[in-house]
Amino acid sequence: MPQSLAFLRREAARKGVGLNAEAILGALPAATVVVDESTTIRYANAAAEQLFQASASILTGGNLADIVPPNGPLSALVEQSRAADAPMSAHGVILDTPKTGIRTMSVHVAPMVDSPGWLVISLQEQTRALKIGQQLEHRSAARSMTAMASMLAHEVKNPLSGIRGAAQLLGQGAGEEDRKLTQLICDEADRIVALVNRIEVFSDDRPLERGPVNIHVVLERVRRLAENGFAKSVKFVERYDPSLPSVDGNQDQLVQVFLNLIKNAAEAVSGKEGGEVVLSTAYRPGVRISVNSSSERIHLPLVVTVQDNGSGIPEDLRPYLFDPFVTTKPKGSGLGLALVAKIISDHGGIVEFESERARTAFRIMLPVARD
Repeated sequence: MPQSLAFLRREAARKGVGLNAEAILGALPAATVVVDESTTIRYANAAAEQLFQASASILTGGNLADIVPPNGPLSALVEQSRAADAPMSAHGVILDTPKTGIRTMSVHVAPMVDSPGWLVISLQEQTRALKIGQQLEHRSAARSMTAMASMLAHEVKNPLSGIRGAAQLLGQGAGEEDRKLTQLICDEADRIVALVNRIEVFSDDRPLERGPVNIHVVLERVRRLAENGFAKSVKFVERYDPSLPSVDGNQDQLVQVFLNLIKNAAEAVSGKEGGEVVLSTAYRPGVRISVNSSSERIHLPLVVTVQDNGSGIPEDLRPYLFDPFVTTKPKGSGLGLALVAKIISDHGGIVEFESERARTAFRIMLPVARD
């Protein structure tokens, strides 16, 4: 057993208190597995069952390579710990399997003192508090966008209307070359008004009309739009959980969210050989957030992931990705992801992303529709 457990057991024996090591491991929130010298799994706690979506009886007796990539960073850490016969830790380890999806983990591997060659592997998902903190920043950006939208609607559109009208009047009595300039003024005024109209959606603070929404119907609709439009040459892969309950949301707005995300993913793999977009859904209990500093807590077990194998998001843009006017596209407006953040915030959900070369995933967590 791990050295800390051995200490606890000695202390319990000294004080005459019974102590069950498996009960302690079972109560740990971190997914914990014990492997022997051949990396055969000898024990898995309840958190490991939840992470790998398999019972302990199924996991026990199998090889670690059956549940994690044998050439991945986690397996490499296990081998390093065994070779050095010393504890090893790593943060930001990407775990990507069909059962777990893409997750960023903190991993700790330690040899068992009483059993040479045996290792205890503890996996803890990246702190949820950090992710929720990032989400609050996204909501703050959306609120800033709302204030800007209200200001632009009143202070920009009205003067532009006057400028456009004056340009049209000047163009009526102007020569051919001057009419080209007045038409340029009108076109640019129209372009700015169109941009302001797009921004105005952020100032819409009407109560969201919500009801039960089948998220698979939403994804299927968006996929068909994509395949018949901007993503004709992109391969789509679907990994859906057919037993998923309905989302508590607004179908039209959710269509807008996933249309933006899938369009970004399709553009990221456009022209790339083997480019694909993976759409997946899963039910993962455990994520709860407080609402408006009250005692109410919203449960967000429904997870929808849009993943692509493009070149990834530049690291310098990642902290600001959901801010308005931040974009990697030469002709992009930088409003798509800001709108995604606002809509998901209105739904009481969370949007997060992970990106590295050849893998970018946006993950949306949403509440279940109430009966």
